This record gives sequence, C-alpha cells and structure tokens, in this order.
Amino acid sequence: MQSFDRLVRAEFQPETVYLNTATLGLLPARSVAALRDAVASVAAGQPSDMFADVEASRAAFARIAGVPVTRVAVGASVAVYSGLIAASLPPGAEVLTAEDDFSSLVNPFHVRGDLKVRAVPLERIAESVTADTALVAVSAVQSADGRLVDLPALRAAAREHGARILLDASQAAGWLPLAAADVDYVAVVAYKWVLCPRGVAFLVVPEDLGGLTPLFAGWAAGEHPWQSTYGPVQELARSARRFDESPALLSYAAARHSLALIEELGVEAVHAHDLALADRFRAGLATLGHEPVAAPGSAIVSVPGLGHRQGELSRAGIQVSDRAGNLRAAFHLYNTDADVDRLLNAL
Repeated sequence: MQSFDRLVRAEFQPETVYLNTATLGLLPARSVAALRDAVASVAAGQPSDMFADVEASRAAFARIAGVPVTRVAVGASVAVYSGLIAASLPPGAEVLTAEDDFSSLVNPFHVRGDLKVRAVPLERIAESVTADTALVAVSAVQSADGRLVDLPALRAAAREHGARILLDASQAAGWLPLAAADVDYVAVVAYKWVLCPRGVAFLVVPEDLGGLTPLFAGWAAGEHPWQSTYGPVQELARSARRFDESPALLSYAAARHSLALIEELGVEAVHAHDLALADRFRAGLATLGHEPVAAPGSAIVSVPGLGHRQGELSRAGIQVSDRAGNLRAAFHLYNTDADVDRLLNAL
C-alpha cells in the first residue's frame, strides 16, 4: 500500500476534493509532461514520433483488457464504434439495451431506423435475451448511478441464444477488473478512469474481426499506412487496426503514460482502493439518513435527492456531479479517506 500511495502522490496533487472521475479523470504528472513535450516538439518543427505513442497505447490497453493487441482498434469515441457495429447488422435485427443507458452507446442503433431496439431494466437484461436477439449493447457500469451489469449471467444468456455482446466499459476500465476476451466487442473512452486526455478511445473486436466492414477506413487503416496515403487503400490491416480512426496524436502522446501508470498500480489494487472509499461513503450516508442507489461493488455512488447541492459543494472545493437530481460521487486512486469524510461533513 505504501508503494501505491507513494506513486499516486508523485503523480497527483489536486487542489480540490475531486470526486468526479465518472465525468473526467485527472491527468497524471507524467502525462502532463509528455503532452507538453509533444506540443513543444510540434511548435519547434521537430515533431516527436507520436505514432509510436499510439502503438504503445494500443499495447498497454490490450494488456489491461487481457486481449491480444491484434484485437484492439484506436479512435476517439464510443459513438463511432457503436455506429460501426450498428452498420454491420441486417435490417430488422434486434438489439437489446438497458433502459437509460448512455446515449453514445445506444443512439447509433436507434438512428439506423430499421433495427428493432428493445430496452429493458438493467437487472433484467440477461433474462431478456432471446433467440431473436442479435446483439446486446450495454454498459459494464451505468454512468448515471454506478450499477454494474451481471456480466457472467449476460454471457451465459448470449451464448445460449447466439447473440453477440457490445460492452461499453468507459465507466469500468481502469478500476474494475474485466475479461474483455469473454465478450465480442468492448468500447472504451479513456478520459475517465484510465486518466487519458479526451480524444482517446479503444475498441476490442473478435479474433475474426466480427464481420465488421471498416466503413470509415482511411490511410491509417492500411496494412502499410505510409503506402496507403493516395487513392484506394490497397490492403487493409489484417488486424483490428483496420478499424482505426486517424488518431489524435497529441492525446496519444500523453495516453501511453497514463495507461502505464494504471499498469504499474495494477487494476486489482485500484479496484480495492476505490471500493474501500465508496463503501466508506455509503456507510457515512447511512448515518446521515441517506440511501444511495443500490450499486454494490461500484466505485460510483449516486444519492437521490441531493443533486441540487452540487453547486454548493463545488464552491466549497468538492467536485461531484448532478445527474437527474442525484448527487454522483466517483472514487478513484487519487482519493483518500479524508476526501470521503470532507464530503460527508459537507452533507
């Protein structure tokens, strides 16, 4: 624990009680330095090799997700990847989603116009898979309130009925141990719990590339990118790289260092740290007479009826979110017991 705390203190010195990682993660000092260096290199007319940073980021995320690097595409948003998968479905295919899941995940299936999109309560999603279900699109952790999907039950139901799973792990990757190899597709925006700048996202696809057509493939998706810069790409990458968006290079210059920090700390250690803080907050809420949304095992705690206090707390130097009238607190590696107690005292 001492090495964990020492490493975290070396990377983060927030000037507020920052409990809002579910909105935006803090950048580690090493990533800030790398980003400054990359910007300076461009300003000096001697840009650093940021394509190497992209590949280092891809490899680091693959290790965190527990999949071969050949299954990982890089990009900038979940919505683009949801749209890519939506475009692969035949007309009339059924897509099962959780009620009120994050729009970037579910909306691309709605705008197709010719898919059957069915939304059910999160707690019923596994039992709602049927032989007609082509795809289940669901967040591993709900953004609004931190509830976790029962992934083992969902995997079993999907296997039984021949459905594929698209898992949005944006609110999970970095603190919740996940076996991405156990589902078909995993999409992640990395500016939350894996502490990258905006403009970094990852998509995990099956070994067989999931039958996806790389509709937005540009030169970066070529097997030999620098030989694919003019005219039609002669050979698409033989790996998930064929689904790459042209990367936001400056963001990836920092991302490789953020992902390296998560690897150094270890997701299991971050998970234990975050849950201890969330459980401390839940216990404190009980003494105050407040009952959060039931989300056992989550680093996100959402308290009904207290969202209106977000502005007041912000002015007091405590950063939380207001989501649909609920106060949402997200506990991550740079938070401490003292942060929890300060929020409880303010409430």
